This record gives sequence, C-alpha cells and structure tokens, in this order.
Amino acid sequence: MRRTVLAFGLALFCWAPAVAQESSPERAATADAGIRAVIEAQMQAFRAGDTGAAFSHASPMIQRMFGGVDGFGRMVSGQYPMIWQPGDVRFLGLRQERGVPMQRIMLKDSGGALHLFDYEMTESGGVWRINGVFPVEGETGA
Repeated sequence: MRRTVLAFGLALFCWAPAVAQESSPERAATADAGIRAVIEAQMQAFRAGDTGAAFSHASPMIQRMFGGVDGFGRMVSGQYPMIWQPGDVRFLGLRQERGVPMQRIMLKDSGGALHLFDYEMTESGGVWRINGVFPVEGETGA
C-alpha cells in the first residue's frame, strides 16, 4: 500500500510540470493564433469560391465524413449559407469544453443578420483543423 501511494505521488509530481508546460500562456497564445488563422483561412477560401482550400482546413474525420470536396461544399452552401459567403466575422472567445478547444465566432450574413457559431478544433499532425461547426441558438451575440 505504501509503495502504491509513493508511486502515485511520484507520478503526480512528474506529471504536474508537464501539464503546466502544456497550458502555459505562451502555448495558449500560440494555439489561439493558430486556431484563428485556420478559421480565417477557411472563411477566405469560401469567399473566394475555393472549396478545395476550405476543405483542406477540415479535420481528417470531417474529410472522411463528406468523402470529398463536392459533398463538403454542398453541405456548407446548403446548410450554412452565412459561412459559405460570410460577411463580417468577429472572434469572441476561445474556451475548452471537455478538453476540446471551442472558438466562438459571430458573423453577419448578406442580409445583415448576426449568427453565432462554435468551432470545435482539433490538432492533427501539429496543425489545427476544424472538427465541427455548431450554431449557437438563443443568443444574439450583440
């Protein structure tokens, strides 16, 4: 029993600096900038009509789910026209939900209506990718 407690204490002692290092302010700022850059790049690709470039910012899971650029483009243009051709985009806040980075954005569609979305992010091969986009209901974002 004493060995188990000692082993657990030693593991906790060794693990704590690693967690602190992972969540350092520098790492958080780098993640924030990288996440923002990926979302902005995808928005720019949609504006330019470059569905292939927009698709390249999706996670491997999303890419498999849609099977290719065409399916992805049809889904976004049909279900999320405000993302397909976004107007003004504002980044509101990056938070963690169950250890997953979620970036909230507010965008204005072509008619001037405001929409809030949470972008679920994942790191794949050292690069941030968009792993899902979820409308936020019941908030105006203003």
